[in-house]
Amino acid sequence: MKDKVTLDILAFAAHPDDIELAASGTLIKHISMGKKVGVVDLTKGELGTRGTVQERTTEAAVSSKIMGLTTRVNLGLRDCFFDENEQDLLKIVEQIRRFNPKIVLCNAINDRHPDHSRASRLVSRACFLAGLQKIQSNFNGTQQVAFRPDAVYHYIQDRWVDPDFIVDVTAHYDKKIQSILAFKSQFFNPDSVEPDTPISSEGFIDYIKAKDMVLGRFINAKYGEGFTVERFFGVEDITKLK
Repeated sequence: MKDKVTLDILAFAAHPDDIELAASGTLIKHISMGKKVGVVDLTKGELGTRGTVQERTTEAAVSSKIMGLTTRVNLGLRDCFFDENEQDLLKIVEQIRRFNPKIVLCNAINDRHPDHSRASRLVSRACFLAGLQKIQSNFNGTQQVAFRPDAVYHYIQDRWVDPDFIVDVTAHYDKKIQSILAFKSQFFNPDSVEPDTPISSEGFIDYIKAKDMVLGRFINAKYGEGFTVERFFGVEDITKLK
């Protein structure tokens, strides 16, 4: 995967599989439109109850191929212990300036896992800092230029958050489920001897589908993915809103 590439969308996630569960349909849809899309996982999910770091790294690579990502990066921040400190913020700033994305997606503003809301705040702040010229950063020894994305959108995860907009992902839903199931260490496996978790139950994937069906219903689609915004966005033609 190339170091020098400008992305249309850069999606950040606290853990590998966050993106797949909440926003992979949106990424796949935009990739099908010819957009360049990348993912940055903040941690390796090393404190997760199930699976090893190596397993999750391999699973993320498989999922990335299914989605058709241009790039996927893991920053190796400490699972459950990353924070809004200068060191962690600058690592995210480096990736924003590296890829110059038009749109950034990041974790839910409120969720069951405290890493999710913390990652939400961390990435949002880093997007602002990345646009400040006096903040110095470099990637692979090259001094970077200040850059700020046009918008930051937060996907919706385990807890319900009222969306500001919903993306119709119906046509790409089968591939979304494939990308989720690539993380086979994390989800239901009748042969697994690892401890049960909130996402490893037999019915968890049905819950994801049901939530996406509820979101889809709001826009007269079978499946949808919801997002919240940090600022209002403009509309050119209200007759084309779904």
